[in-house]
Amino acid sequence: MGVGNLLEEYETSIVTRHTYLVSGITKSLQTFSEEQFLSELSDDRNPLGGRPTVRSRPALYQPNGAHRPQHHQPPEAAENEIYDSDESNLLRTPLDRGPHFDLSASKNITALVGKTAYLNCRVKSLGNKTVSWVRHRDIHLLTVGRFTYTSDQRFQAVHNPQTDDWSLQIRYPQKRDTGVYECQISTTPPVGHSMFLSVVEPITTIVGAPEMFINTGSTVNLTCIVRNSPEPPSTIMWTHNNQEINYDSPRGGVSVITEKGETTTSYLLIQRAKPTDTGKYVCSPSNADPSTVNVHILNGEHPAAMQHGGQLRIADPVHVFLLWLLSFLLGRR
Repeated sequence: MGVGNLLEEYETSIVTRHTYLVSGITKSLQTFSEEQFLSELSDDRNPLGGRPTVRSRPALYQPNGAHRPQHHQPPEAAENEIYDSDESNLLRTPLDRGPHFDLSASKNITALVGKTAYLNCRVKSLGNKTVSWVRHRDIHLLTVGRFTYTSDQRFQAVHNPQTDDWSLQIRYPQKRDTGVYECQISTTPPVGHSMFLSVVEPITTIVGAPEMFINTGSTVNLTCIVRNSPEPPSTIMWTHNNQEINYDSPRGGVSVITEKGETTTSYLLIQRAKPTDTGKYVCSPSNADPSTVNVHILNGEHPAAMQHGGQLRIADPVHVFLLWLLSFLLGRR
């Protein structure tokens, strides 16, 4: 066969091969999966047949200029990573974190004696697991899911599906209920989050109680202090001989100053004390028990002659003057 004929046959072979590749690629894009396409393309390139070569991932870049090969990790190796395999082109969804606590909504609580308390536990992605409450003091199981597992019916589980909250409700809490409570998720092994419940009883005291002796014409300063309250009382009412004090009465000169905070203080100021101001004064916070003091207005008598049970209280004149001055300035506004 001549050289010209060999060249002509070679060119015809090249054209035929190119046409086959183009038609094969078109066919692959229309009907073949990527793996089938790669297989057929590889068969064309590799007359000996066999599995197509899979492209490898590029080596990780190192700051020192060195490169190291990237090792394939199992799907469990990294959370929230999407794996894209060049061989199978399968996209896996981000890994689920599973049941876990939202600690921003699960905190320590201070409650009042006798007022219903709630320990809140927010659990995300609970799935088919259950939430339980355990009291650490005696390792006592209180609730499982919505069911109560204690004979003390003051305890009850409350579930809010909108917020994923599992709250432990404690009705009529007492000081003995103070302690650590744990919210548990029934995973394997179980996971828990502990919270501290502090049950307090506000204390109300009147400085100088139970008896106070004031000279006629002086300013009466009754100071009522409320301690151990999770929140300040919304109101503090003063009464005189079981009658609520009217600060706008014709008598005049009667005012009250209340400072709210962790410790709330209420000052009852009565200017130009008169014998009719004698009697029982009661300070009644809205969230605590009241406190009582008996006030005696002296008309020149020696206070020792009016002692009761050996108790004698004389108001601090400097403190009284400062409070009177503050009340006077506020009254002129």
